[in-house]
Amino acid sequence: MHHHNPSHAGHPLIVVKGLQKSYFNGDMETSVLHGIDLTINEGEFVSIMGPSGSGKSTLMHILGFLDSQTKGEYIFQGKPIDRMEDDELAVIRATLVSFVFQSFNLIPKTSVYNNVILPLLYHPTIPESERRKRTLDAIEIVKLSDKVNNLSNQLSGGQQQRVAIARALVTNPKIIFADEPTGNLDSASGVQIMTTLQDLHRQGHTIILVTHEQKTAQHAERIIHILDGKIASDSRDFKRVMAGSESHLK
Repeated sequence: MHHHNPSHAGHPLIVVKGLQKSYFNGDMETSVLHGIDLTINEGEFVSIMGPSGSGKSTLMHILGFLDSQTKGEYIFQGKPIDRMEDDELAVIRATLVSFVFQSFNLIPKTSVYNNVILPLLYHPTIPESERRKRTLDAIEIVKLSDKVNNLSNQLSGGQQQRVAIARALVTNPKIIFADEPTGNLDSASGVQIMTTLQDLHRQGHTIILVTHEQKTAQHAERIIHILDGKIASDSRDFKRVMAGSESHLK
């Protein structure tokens, strides 16, 4: 799997300005996000933290093109998304963003290999001849090469989540979104999953993690706290950031 060129690190990948999201039910308006301003650079590992109902998952769904904002601007790789056509957005969804969810979302009774290859079957530019190598590479990155032919329901929870990470990786996306990825796991498996995400970050992937657990969030180098639909704090751990930038220079 080719690594992203670290020289791109520091370019704004995501810029949101005055982002608002409301849900409407008849005349009732429920405001979930009100006035989010945020920049995420290429190569960052960011945790979005907050209690349930704070709006953190809604924000992730908007950043990941699963939902759209009610007001405000979202600029992705320098281009406002409201100027993008549907087919351009579809290509971004298929090629540049990937998701890992709390519930793994694997296809049951299907091999690890067939679960991981899935996004490549819909990928607009990766040729069929490359699919097998990419699939096996992604499975190797999450250290499950010995389980390639096992069925998903024969695996532990932690292994299933690693399959989901391999599936997210296989398209070599710009951003991996992880929504409570350790939520269904015991703490030892959870630590393994976070270590896997840290390794991917060191290889140049941008990772946006949503969690309500401080311990999980601390694996990131930047933690954004969301409360009641607004950013309450946004802090970087400079020790971690420096360690991260040194690993790019090696």
